Amino acid sequence: MELASVARVAVSAATYAIDKPYDYLIPEKLAGKVHPGVRVAVPFGKGNRTSEGFVLTVGQDGKREGLKAVTEVLDDESVLGPQQIKLALWLRERYFCTLYTAVKVLLPAGLWYRLREICTLSVDRETALVSGANDRESRVLEALCAHGGSTELETLRLACGSGAAGVARELQRRGLLTIESSADRKVSDKRASQVSLAVGAEEAMAAVELKKRGAPMRYEVIKLLCTMGSALSTDVCYFTGATARTLKSLEKSGLITLAPAEVLRVPKPEAADGAPIVLSEEQQAAYDGVVERMDQGGASCALLYGVTGSGKTQVYLKLIHALLERGKTALVMVPEIALTPQLMRIFNSHFGREVAILHSSLSAGERCDEWKRARAGEARVVVGTRSAVFAPLPSLGLIILDEEQEPSYKSEQNPRYHAREVAKFLCAQHKTLLLLGSATPCLESRYAAETGKYSFFSLPGRDNHLFSLRQRYNEQVLPRVAVVDMKDELRRGNGGTISAPLAAMLEEAIDRGEQAILFLNRRGSSRMVSCGECGLTPTCPRCSVHLTYHSANRRLMCHYCGWSQPLPDQCPSCGGLLDFFGAGTQKVEEELRTLFPGTAVLRMDADTVSAVHSHESILEKFCRERIPILLGTQMVAKGLDFENVTLVGAVSADQLLYTGDVHAAERAFSLLTQVVGRAGRGKKAGRAVIQTFTPDNDVIRFSASQDYDSFYRQ
Repeated sequence: MELASVARVAVSAATYAIDKPYDYLIPEKLAGKVHPGVRVAVPFGKGNRTSEGFVLTVGQDGKREGLKAVTEVLDDESVLGPQQIKLALWLRERYFCTLYTAVKVLLPAGLWYRLREICTLSVDRETALVSGANDRESRVLEALCAHGGSTELETLRLACGSGAAGVARELQRRGLLTIESSADRKVSDKRASQVSLAVGAEEAMAAVELKKRGAPMRYEVIKLLCTMGSALSTDVCYFTGATARTLKSLEKSGLITLAPAEVLRVPKPEAADGAPIVLSEEQQAAYDGVVERMDQGGASCALLYGVTGSGKTQVYLKLIHALLERGKTALVMVPEIALTPQLMRIFNSHFGREVAILHSSLSAGERCDEWKRARAGEARVVVGTRSAVFAPLPSLGLIILDEEQEPSYKSEQNPRYHAREVAKFLCAQHKTLLLLGSATPCLESRYAAETGKYSFFSLPGRDNHLFSLRQRYNEQVLPRVAVVDMKDELRRGNGGTISAPLAAMLEEAIDRGEQAILFLNRRGSSRMVSCGECGLTPTCPRCSVHLTYHSANRRLMCHYCGWSQPLPDQCPSCGGLLDFFGAGTQKVEEELRTLFPGTAVLRMDADTVSAVHSHESILEKFCRERIPILLGTQMVAKGLDFENVTLVGAVSADQLLYTGDVHAAERAFSLLTQVVGRAGRGKKAGRAVIQTFTPDNDVIRFSASQDYDSFYRQ
């Protein structure tokens, strides 16, 4: 029996209940194109609806009967390697998603395809309108005629019901219409022309030398190419002043060749050369310990615990330098997009073009091209947020998870993976080191570091998993923290959100030309709106949570699903007056402008950070123009390093403490400790204020004293 070539495919149309790899025959015309890791179009289901799929394996099988065939190959080369396919299989089992969903999450959105089935009439309009054998066929043919004789099959489904696909395929069998598949990439590659000399340099120069005066642009182009060898047409035109017409003329003369080439959309780095890395004695000890673990080989995991400002980033840089010298690559992950601009400037200053950045604020084209650079080995260091854990780095030697305790490392979309768990799997797969870094590690990581019990790893005899940095870099002192009891403020008649001590410190800092960061983990104006007569509180019809009032657009908004409605003038139930409770960043911003008229205030929250790179522009403006006050949510609590910031204020610590979450105390301690650590990172001493109605709470006390060890033991 002749064996048939069969591909095992993860199909996008397969739901979780029927999810499995499906076998498809490989036609002879596609035999050389179907490989593991490429995407294909295949018929699926009783209606043979065209669906996208990923090829997992290719083999030989004697069973031909009943197998459908691959109809089209969508990729010229494999987009997933064997290790990434293994990762996808693990994601499916670990996070209960379909195999196709697991594979798709590994790729940037710019590489995704949109499959369309186009129905086109094969007969004229009059013949089509009288050819329906029943009402269903007549409706489909009438809908197709109404759309000009050609439309998507999905459009016919919407117009004629779910059975339209089967009817259309029956009409295709009878020759009344044709159905063709079309695959469109969400983001196309950026193309340009590569200009090269078609003849020797001496011959080319001799050909243009005689006509140098009459055609100076031709001469300049050839002169540049003799120096560079080849260049993109855009660069040639930029440096010489030539036009596309000049290049066409030279090509027609046989002096140059123009070949299509892909241009990668790479964000421009803004950084000078990095200063040499000088580690303190404590940093050097941590560095040596981590390198020793790396040298032992095999999968490993360690925790770098360092107080805020202790210089964990310097240790990261030194480790990556050592890795690159060994021919390895490194992945550095941060929890917030807002942290990447400063971090990228630091990494660019040390590694230049070898750094790629991956996060959701990049355009789809930039993200796609950065992913390509990482896969091709052009970028040996990747810095990014949660999804960067899927960067296809070859020869992976180290994964660094900075601020590893952050909940933003957990995906809220299917598959609901945690980047820390995926990183552990990758390190077990590549037999390399996962380094967790934080000033406030999550309790699980700290316990695992003390006991040596990390999941995925079997580490007998290795007892040193915890490396500590107890002192700030360059002997800087931790900020002095004052805890303000807001109950006393109310007794003194201050019903605002800014206490008298904090207002006085802000005024002193402004007078000295210093800067302050204020943290409030609630955007909007008022946390809740309620009727003073009947007590009605507007809630989200989808999520059943209280709506938050936003004064900027006078709307009530749900911060979970985004649903909103205009603020009613009066209670819709009884007509009573509405009262406003709690405070968000918009309300605090208004209060600051009243307290300090003429003083610039920057607000950084999900309402102001929306466009691409907008977080970078806010932070750059705060640094460059020395704006006195930066007010924000958790975006300002971590990773920021401004030497002129000497004052930090936690406006309402209680909002963090009393939430319906088992990790509320741990998260509150982490955020308060992190935001306090933003002060005094330069030569000037720092101060911090924590405003609370419960000053005796242990979390508040430990945060004020920056005492993580006591918090952990409790």
